[in-house]
Amino acid sequence: MVDSQVLIWFRLANHRSIRDEQVLSLEPGNVDGGGERVREAGGVQLLPSLAIYGPNASGKSNVLGGLAFMRYAVVHSHRFFAPEGGVPRQPFAWGDKAAEPSLFEIAFKIDGVRYEYGFCADDQRFIEEWLYAYPAARKQTWFERDGDEFKFGEHLHGENRTIERVTRPNSLFLSAAAQNRHAQLSPVFRQFVAIRTHNLRTQAGERLRAGALSPRDEFAQWWSRAISTPAEGQPSAEVPGGHDVRKAGFRDLLRAADFGIVDVDVLGDSASGRRVMVKHRSARDDAWLPLHEESHGTQQVFTLAPCALDALASGSPLLVDELDASLHPLLSLKLVEAFNDPRQNPRNAQLLFTTHDTTLLGSLLGAEPLRRDQVWLTEKDDEGATKLYPLTDFRPRKEENLERGYLQGRYGAIPFLERLVRDPTDHG
Repeated sequence: MVDSQVLIWFRLANHRSIRDEQVLSLEPGNVDGGGERVREAGGVQLLPSLAIYGPNASGKSNVLGGLAFMRYAVVHSHRFFAPEGGVPRQPFAWGDKAAEPSLFEIAFKIDGVRYEYGFCADDQRFIEEWLYAYPAARKQTWFERDGDEFKFGEHLHGENRTIERVTRPNSLFLSAAAQNRHAQLSPVFRQFVAIRTHNLRTQAGERLRAGALSPRDEFAQWWSRAISTPAEGQPSAEVPGGHDVRKAGFRDLLRAADFGIVDVDVLGDSASGRRVMVKHRSARDDAWLPLHEESHGTQQVFTLAPCALDALASGSPLLVDELDASLHPLLSLKLVEAFNDPRQNPRNAQLLFTTHDTTLLGSLLGAEPLRRDQVWLTEKDDEGATKLYPLTDFRPRKEENLERGYLQGRYGAIPFLERLVRDPTDHG
């Protein structure tokens, strides 16, 4: 099996509702059952999927949004952050935190080598930045940044000082290095490019995407290029019959969704305008209808499914906010099972998502879709700060019904629901 780029953990602080340092880990815990879901990737055991539960406005989205912002800063800060525009971070809004730096750090593996990369930023600049590599489990300092000072380790080769001179205060060195074709740092940069997101938008990312394509046009482009552009460095995804496995997988998903859709096609071109058409089958006649006439739920599948299929094909991480808002519970289950199943996910892609769908915690749909260590929870304290913690902190028994326990508030992270109608005798 070819090793993919895999996430190990993500750490952040002072980002939106996340005031204090929080860590999200994909390392498996000491739990019984579901051992087939733990993957061996580059000499480390990791989980292929992870769910974050919690009430509305508890900060679930901000956890994944922090990783999406980190990706955005790495990929775009050198090219798209205005020279005098500062860093478009969003710190915790209350108290003194707004003036303090924000922290983002990630650990991952590429081809069996562990890396730890991170940075701290205030509103004006990147204050710190660092990258460490651990070949053969021995730490190598590749570079460290402290304000305007850069220190480069002996193991980082290339035009480091030249790139340092063109790195602005509000640009990451890793971003500048990639734009200047730094060969040794390019695989690390590509780790961030590979992260895919759905329903996650950073403030800066929204501005960048002001002229972005519509979901229909994005799908049309994906459909057109799926067979002609396999993931970089990977074999063609074609299967006998000339159909790309991602196209076949998308058609299979549509049929499984029971929308009555049996096929899809894209008509036209970029010049004349593309039209996405879906084929409905009935007892009398088949009919082709434009996608924009389909329900919101159907259109959501057309935006999420390509991201998921590309992630599975390339072994990339996929971040999905509000999975239950995009898919029916049975489709959510099918997607989670695809990432958990080594046959459908041979390249160790990872799915990180937020949801309110408690059926993924129980056994109503069959075997429990999620191990206990694949479940994380968020809640806010009295000052509005988000706390992120794993379900395993509560050590639920093997036979315990997680869905019932969660809804009963046994693990926290559920909304406090006041009565919708006040009792007229209640004068409190």
